[in-house]
Amino acid sequence: MTLEGKTLMVTGGSRGIGLAIARRAARDGANVAILAKTTEPHPRLPGTIYTAAAEIEADGGRALPLATDLRDEAQVEAAVAATVAEFGGIDILVNNASAIFLGGTLATPMKRFDLMFSVNVRATYLCTRLCLSHLLAAANPHVLNLSPPLSLSPRWFKDHVAYTMAKYGMSMCVLGMAEEFREQGVAVNALWPRTAIATAALAMLGDAVSPRHCRTPEIVADAAHRILTRPSRELTGRFLIDEEVLAEAGVTDFDRYAVEPGAPLIPDFFLD
Repeated sequence: MTLEGKTLMVTGGSRGIGLAIARRAARDGANVAILAKTTEPHPRLPGTIYTAAAEIEADGGRALPLATDLRDEAQVEAAVAATVAEFGGIDILVNNASAIFLGGTLATPMKRFDLMFSVNVRATYLCTRLCLSHLLAAANPHVLNLSPPLSLSPRWFKDHVAYTMAKYGMSMCVLGMAEEFREQGVAVNALWPRTAIATAALAMLGDAVSPRHCRTPEIVADAAHRILTRPSRELTGRFLIDEEVLAEAGVTDFDRYAVEPGAPLIPDFFLD
């Protein structure tokens, strides 16, 4: 199976993992709606919805850049309507948008707390809710959240409890919605990287992680492609790891995804 002719809605798709997933789908000939806020170049972050759309089209897909604040229900409703009007429906929703702040309780202002819960949890729930009527009419519908496996190990809470709760909120959407829509055939899964991924978001964290110890977003994009081309009734409610998805598909050469082949890789958060 390929994604040719399928319509994807990707949140936070102007750069990083979201853009990599969109471009991989475009190489199959997919339609991609990009929902993000960035319409003008950011001084510290590369890419806008328009540069992302140009890359998608250069890769062979059709693109629809939609300036959207995912915290605003009316804007998300308008984006869903515009996607359906342009492409005739929605087959796949990728909830990739996420906000991060790695601070302890006393160091995390409520403004940051609210941003993480608005973007990570509420926007994931909202986008899924608004896309469901279209997904239920699709031939092979998928929802894919970029969120980690659930774990109650205190080590993942003690240093950044607010961020952990916000990311786990996305994963809890997978847990509940996969069962809620299992009989209707809508697959809802989570995907998370085995190692740190070299993205602009990583750069925003300062010197805590060197890109040379990371993999590129393409490993997540290739894993997402494998998931999204599977029959939706056969794969749902899973918390999947990029490396494991690709290994199961027969991939053995992971060096091609390394920023610096041979350099030690840093494991990502939330994986024991």
